[in-house]
Amino acid sequence: MQDPDFVKNAFSKIADRYVVTNHVLSMGTDILWRKRVGQIVIEWAPEKILDVATGTGDLALELQRVCPDAEVVGSDFCPEMLAHAAKRGVAQTMVVDAMNMPFGGNECDVLTVAFGLRNMSSYPGALQEMCRVIKPGGHLLVLDFSLPGGLLRKPYEFYLNNVLPKIAGLLTSEEGAYSYLAGSIGSFPSGDEMCKLIEGQGFLEAHCEPLSGGIASIYTATKA
Repeated sequence: MQDPDFVKNAFSKIADRYVVTNHVLSMGTDILWRKRVGQIVIEWAPEKILDVATGTGDLALELQRVCPDAEVVGSDFCPEMLAHAAKRGVAQTMVVDAMNMPFGGNECDVLTVAFGLRNMSSYPGALQEMCRVIKPGGHLLVLDFSLPGGLLRKPYEFYLNNVLPKIAGLLTSEEGAYSYLAGSIGSFPSGDEMCKLIEGQGFLEAHCEPLSGGIASIYTATKA
């Protein structure tokens, strides 16, 4: 659970370098993760998708590509990020605080959030608000970082805390934003803990799909 003012300020500063930096730091793996999200979402045959914390629109663009008949809305509380999303081709963008969305209930049949829940001021509060705007029987999908287990954990934690911020600092001149990122991953619920958290906010059948050895995870659930 994070300070929203710090998060908004940090991301506004790196908006114009955010996409390239993410691809470099993940060695392009983040593109494959979003493609996997697209494979899941297309099976739900959605009519309206709300992509919360869309940032510069990477996931919204993938969802537009694989679900051409669906209405895809990308929302974010950082206008600088949304400006880049719109330039890159996200058809509908809205400046929205995910903790208090200006929508009625039962607004969309799929809600996605990629690398955004971790930055919100209250994980339960954000999930409750997401549940409110999803139609009954609709779907939630969360894509976010997690910590791998086993032998991979310690080398990954070293990379996360010591290497990643330095590389990101060279690319963006904002090392502090990525030091924050590393710390936020370590404290973010994952696996069964995240599934229990999701189910506690009005969702059913939460499921975790680890990606790349557990470096990231996709969580899916259905609104009761």
